[in-house]
Amino acid sequence: MNLVCSLHIEHVSPAGLSRREISRRPGSAEATEAATIASLRKWFFARKPDAGFILTDFPATLLQALVFAEWMDARDETFAAALAAPGASASVVEYYRTLGLLVEDGAPLAA
Repeated sequence: MNLVCSLHIEHVSPAGLSRREISRRPGSAEATEAATIASLRKWFFARKPDAGFILTDFPATLLQALVFAEWMDARDETFAAALAAPGASASVVEYYRTLGLLVEDGAPLAA
């Protein structure tokens, strides 16, 4: 993460954003996913266009990946790569693999 700070790239995660929200009783899985998407959407559209960022723990589901792709399209932006953490959703991994964005087995990023 020190490299992220030195490059002035914003690091964002749903957990970090949800800590800023008022704590409430846990809801259903659908309500939790809707709240996660809403928090990330608010952040995404508030940031400067083309500002670099590292997004961790999102998208965690295929629905979130598809919604994120719509956001990127809406701002006419692209991203360079997706890295999958151990235990990542197989459908999300396959989605980014199909798009050619998944970096696997320590392969270097394309320039």
